[in-house]
Amino acid sequence: MPKKGKEKDETALGLKLSPRLLEILAKLQEIELEDFEMNVGDLEIWIQPGTVATPVAAPGVAPPKMALPGLKAKPTQLLEAEFIPPVETYSGKVVEVKLGATKSEGGTRGKSLVIGGETAPAFYSFERTMPNPPVVTMDVFDMKVPLAKAVKMHVKEVLEDPAAWAKLAVEKFGADMITVHLISIDPLLKNASPQEAVKTVEQVAQAVDVPLVIGGCGDPVKDADVFEAVAETFAGERFLMSSITRDMDIERCAKFVKKYGHAALSFTPMDLNLARELNRILYDFLPKEDIVMDLTTAALGYGLDYAFTNMERARLAALMGDPELAHPMSSGTTNAWAAREAWLEMTPEWEPREMRGPLWEVTTALTLLLAGVDLFMMMHPAAVKTLKDITRELLSGNTGSGDKLVEWVSMKI
Repeated sequence: MPKKGKEKDETALGLKLSPRLLEILAKLQEIELEDFEMNVGDLEIWIQPGTVATPVAAPGVAPPKMALPGLKAKPTQLLEAEFIPPVETYSGKVVEVKLGATKSEGGTRGKSLVIGGETAPAFYSFERTMPNPPVVTMDVFDMKVPLAKAVKMHVKEVLEDPAAWAKLAVEKFGADMITVHLISIDPLLKNASPQEAVKTVEQVAQAVDVPLVIGGCGDPVKDADVFEAVAETFAGERFLMSSITRDMDIERCAKFVKKYGHAALSFTPMDLNLARELNRILYDFLPKEDIVMDLTTAALGYGLDYAFTNMERARLAALMGDPELAHPMSSGTTNAWAAREAWLEMTPEWEPREMRGPLWEVTTALTLLLAGVDLFMMMHPAAVKTLKDITRELLSGNTGSGDKLVEWVSMKI
């Protein structure tokens, strides 16, 4: 038997309201339901035209402003609220490593630098101040190498003179240290002898008085021979030997590093377990104060997020008491130039390359700065200056202006 119209409508809506409930609803004009569920298939909302009357202004008279329901006045200032930083205390501490030795310390350098010593994450000044600021070492090569145009334009006159190159980097570009890349010793290139490498280092050491990083060619046997010759010749100078790897004779290298008073760069390929393993072996022959870690820098365009995560994990582990990762960290930031986007000629929206390249390098550096890197190996003078300026500002203790944040949407840079 067909249902009546009203009953049919209620059934279609899934509602069966008693007369008493309808009476209450009519008086209160609202109803509150608990544990209410509604299953909706196709939902259509119809808005009847003409339900909102729009006032029409007389000719020559501006229409009145409408106050829409729920619309508040535009805020004119930020709400004031007290913020208390969540200060933490960490059980671990990054060891301090001194690089370079002055005459009073047994060397010939004009200054020595100390890196590491952190007891809180990078730039958490509300918890602890950073005891030693990060430093920058600029790359110098012992033979002419192909460089990106954006870099070459700054050093083209000294490409075949590592001593002059180092002097330019220190005096004009503000390098804290110099990395001498002895790539000519590579058996697949010039196969230069350890004695020739020593002469190159001697020329650079006489041209500048900053601490030096001694870079090899990547051949585990040749690098060990050259490092030992340099270490012995410059005993007591606290040079950083870059680098000691798992495929080298670790015991031999560690022993001559300690014997002649230098420091070792422990290099591993982006694996904290491998870093722990290599450091553990080095501890048998070297004090912790002679070890800097390089966990591998995958630059912007090459997996920067992996490098950042790896370095941040290492630093947090050190602060939480992991002694095998409690070392200052070094970054081969110049790996940014291996990404073709840093130097390749591209479509107009990517140009000019003279700016894109340095931005590629400094973006890599700034990202890893926040992960806790202590030593940056860099190349482009503009990238170096930008990193140093921002680091100085972060360490200054200055606070930003909240007024500038109000109009951040319309801000033009």
